[in-house]
Amino acid sequence: MEKISANANQAVISNKKVSSKALAQQLLQSAGITINGSEPWDIQVHRDDFYDRVFQEGSLGLGESYMEKWWDCERLDIFFEKILRAKLDSVAKIPFSFYMRQLLAKVINFQSKHRAKEVAYTHYDLGNSLFTVMLDKYMIYSCGYWKEARTLEEAQQAKLELICQKLQLKPGLRLLDIGCGWGGLAKYAAEKYGVTVVGVTISQQQYDYAKEFCKDLPVTIYLKDYRDVHEKFDRVVSVGMFEHVGHANYSTFMKIAHRALTDDGLFLLHTIGSNETSPMANEWILKYIFPNGMLPSIAQIAKTCEKLFVMEDWHNFGAYYDNTLMAWHENFAKQWDSLQTKYDERFYRMWTYYLLSCAGSFRARVNQLWQVVFSKAGVPGGYIAPR
Repeated sequence: MEKISANANQAVISNKKVSSKALAQQLLQSAGITINGSEPWDIQVHRDDFYDRVFQEGSLGLGESYMEKWWDCERLDIFFEKILRAKLDSVAKIPFSFYMRQLLAKVINFQSKHRAKEVAYTHYDLGNSLFTVMLDKYMIYSCGYWKEARTLEEAQQAKLELICQKLQLKPGLRLLDIGCGWGGLAKYAAEKYGVTVVGVTISQQQYDYAKEFCKDLPVTIYLKDYRDVHEKFDRVVSVGMFEHVGHANYSTFMKIAHRALTDDGLFLLHTIGSNETSPMANEWILKYIFPNGMLPSIAQIAKTCEKLFVMEDWHNFGAYYDNTLMAWHENFAKQWDSLQTKYDERFYRMWTYYLLSCAGSFRARVNQLWQVVFSKAGVPGGYIAPR
């Protein structure tokens, strides 16, 4: 009699060899998922070699086989929430290429100035037509603040307001926006708080859009790497960019933020974070969505800000990324007809997989979203953080 243990962290097979399909059935059932079942989160498999591929190639095989129509799932977000909560991602084989890249990451700076531009070419320069239909009117491509919001527009404006309040902005201050995207935060801060803003991005399409978006405002946008910033500012902010910095450059990033900040200034870091320290990211995400991406851990952020900053506030609202990603996917799906002239069906499946798998990961609380406020020497009398 065969015995299969679908423990959260391992699969044990005894007495006789079990097929990858049988093992997959057992593991998925432990997470409440039935192969070819009737629930919206059940996986519909179209090719039997799917099972071997996933166990051999891990996350890369799972994502690529979806792009190639080997399987479907009506609610990918719930599917991923369930498998991540059950920790089934640790069962599939980790490809040899992952270990090689992990080894190389210790000796190669994958986020050097030259390599840093790869994510701009691959992702942020996909076309402003894509992002304008998916995002809100401020073109904010990071987690919204849904505490009292009901729509994406409300959530993103609430997030912008929260950032401005945390930075204690007021007329006359100079703000540096590292990784300014399409200029949404720069525009909001200049219009609502009367500050002068300098934004930097390495994406040509973001640069072009942001310059036009912020025209006639005290906002200057530069197409350059954050390592080339040498001015002084009263406030520094970085939203959704630290995920591209890489562990080899965390200390450099913090030193540049420290150098750019006046002695009595405030620095706000808004970043996705990982519960565990790792030099690598999901293989499929690395290949198709964010080349050279890497999620920092609490330990990595804490270590690299030592002797530079006082941590005034650490705010986790990662659960709100679920809402944000689902709203982006809804916009993307609704507007697909207008995008089909520029993007094919494979892209549609890739982008759907990206948005919904990430929504499931945040819902499962595998990933977090942190806003951390720093000062150079501590705010006199203490810092009161708005929520």
